[in-house]
Amino acid sequence: MRLAKTSVISLLAGAAILASSGMAFAAGPYTIGVSNTVQGNGWREEMICAIKAQALASGEIASLNIAHRNTDAAGQLEDIRNLISAKVNAIIVNPSDPAGIAPALQEAEAAGITVVVVDQSVTDPNIYTIQNNQSDYAYLGAKWLFTQMGGKGGVVYMRGAAGASADTDRDAGFKKALTEFPDVKVVSETFTGWQQDQGKQQILDFIASGVPFDGIWTSGIDNVIVDALTESGAKLVPVVGADNAGFVEQLNTVAGLSGAAVTNPGSVGGAGVTLALQVLDGKAPAEKSNFVTPVLWENVTPEGKANLLAAADPSLNKEWPVSISIPNWTTYTKEQIIACKGPGE
Repeated sequence: MRLAKTSVISLLAGAAILASSGMAFAAGPYTIGVSNTVQGNGWREEMICAIKAQALASGEIASLNIAHRNTDAAGQLEDIRNLISAKVNAIIVNPSDPAGIAPALQEAEAAGITVVVVDQSVTDPNIYTIQNNQSDYAYLGAKWLFTQMGGKGGVVYMRGAAGASADTDRDAGFKKALTEFPDVKVVSETFTGWQQDQGKQQILDFIASGVPFDGIWTSGIDNVIVDALTESGAKLVPVVGADNAGFVEQLNTVAGLSGAAVTNPGSVGGAGVTLALQVLDGKAPAEKSNFVTPVLWENVTPEGKANLLAAADPSLNKEWPVSISIPNWTTYTKEQIIACKGPGE
């Protein structure tokens, strides 16, 4: 059967529209690319293991092409372009700098590759994202902390990585809480880069300065901060961190420590795999932006202590969040995420 010239043009135009929307033309099994720019951080390692575990559990993914290294926006731009050249079906990205990698994300979309951003946000409204609600994460913890401080005093503000959208969102949440407590003052503000050693040295240096402080808010670098307080003999002020296994254990066991863990599951990486497959299979959710709601567990009330005891998992790496799965988004087992093996491994 011969098609009229106008019909051919219409078909080509329709194909171009489908390609630009990131829709797949063939059924799986798929090849999924991954771009991550922080290595050696427990949260990011759990994220990668969750990606591998969900890819394996899904039964729809033939292989993963993972670019997992410590690099900046320029390096991530290169990694994403390499994944585009490899002709993967989808790319899961934890962005180092939304503006810095925007050109590569647009190139992936133009190539018909589904792009899913996890953990953080980007400026492109056409990209699917699933992330922990970072603003709420910071606000919940900061409000609890300032209340524990009696609504006044000096707080040590230990941020993540400068330029990362998760840090920017958390800064907004922290400052929202700060406006509600005008007598709380930031006496030190640092960027830990989400690196344990760096964060611990920063708090040790601040303790040595002799400047008084009444509480510490951390962007997920937490158990080493408690270690620094105990090792230096400093006063155990209230500390807020994430639901990392080591910090949760400290909140349950360190005498005299008051603190709160705010959930921030690295398993959002596995959720990103599920979202990518939904898009590839033509079952994309109606909303491009999807959020995981944080919960706060504290050790100053009976209910909070019970929540922390229930959440504790000493079998996990101390730097891994204890929230190793996300309801309705991940289907792997605990054994699979700990094994950290993807399809074909």
